[in-house]
Amino acid sequence: MTDERATDRTGRHGPTIRDVARIAGVSIGTASKALNANGRLKQETRDKVREVAREIGYRPNDMAQSLHRSRSMTVGIISTDSFGRFTLPIFQALEEQFADRGIAIFMCNATDDPERESQHLDQLLGKRIDGLVVTARRADKRPPVGPLPPGLPAIYVFTQADDDSALSLIPDDEGGARIAVRHLAEIGCQRIAHVTGPLRFEAVQLRHRGYLSAIAEAGLVANPSHYLAGAWSEAWGRDAVARLFDGQNEPPDGLFCGNDQIARGVVEALRERDIDVPGRVAVVGFDNWNVMTDAARPPLTSVDMNLSALGHEAGRLLIDMIGGKEIRGIRRLPCTLVVRESTRR
Repeated sequence: MTDERATDRTGRHGPTIRDVARIAGVSIGTASKALNANGRLKQETRDKVREVAREIGYRPNDMAQSLHRSRSMTVGIISTDSFGRFTLPIFQALEEQFADRGIAIFMCNATDDPERESQHLDQLLGKRIDGLVVTARRADKRPPVGPLPPGLPAIYVFTQADDDSALSLIPDDEGGARIAVRHLAEIGCQRIAHVTGPLRFEAVQLRHRGYLSAIAEAGLVANPSHYLAGAWSEAWGRDAVARLFDGQNEPPDGLFCGNDQIARGVVEALRERDIDVPGRVAVVGFDNWNVMTDAARPPLTSVDMNLSALGHEAGRLLIDMIGGKEIRGIRRLPCTLVVRESTRR
């Protein structure tokens, strides 16, 4: 065990890990494990030690730490989301999680190009990263990144590796759809339609399953003609309104849309027809993308996939994996509903 002593610019020695251990009431070994994100410790113990270190201004010698543990204190991120719509909130949350532990991030954009992704991976591995995060603009399955060196932890966030040994974190699309449709039923909607994106996406299938589940739970009947799948666009939302309302004896009084772009198109088309939202038809979107929800008239109620929470959880789990913990499988994190004027009757 080395007593990594921080030295300020004047040459004076600062607090040591011994001081951290003494104030936190733990052994030096426990303090070291907590600060280095390794070993098996209770989370409350880790948090206590880190809080003490922050309070007394303890700063470990990064070079000594890296050599002592054979770590670079860096993590790589490979993304295919060139717009950053989904990955930026995840990246910001990861950065917050890693910054407290002195871990730097290298981020690369592969833009769905396997050759470019392979080049980025080679560059990251050349930097001797301690862990890898893979993100995307959709949560569907993808081939695993690799090959990776034995023992290098990797986690897939807002995407899934087609590999049972991998760890993937994605939003609970089915659960998000249930809370959206349940909300429409609770405000009195009896004929709830579902307008969504292309059927090939897993999220579309899961959200439709959640829609049907909530319809049954509310004691309503799902009308097959009220389920329309198309493009992820405002134009498709407007087209769907024409199909649902032209010549229909009993048009929907509630619309659950597969994303906020579709929902905004729906709201615009309904306004053009002088159909009051939410007076005659209530509308719910999905994604809680402020660019869409706040620009719609009225502003859209929408399902939030809690991408920041997804990023924080990914950071926490990757730190545990870097510390030696083995974690695998698919974890679906809950969505929440943000209620705005499009459903406030």
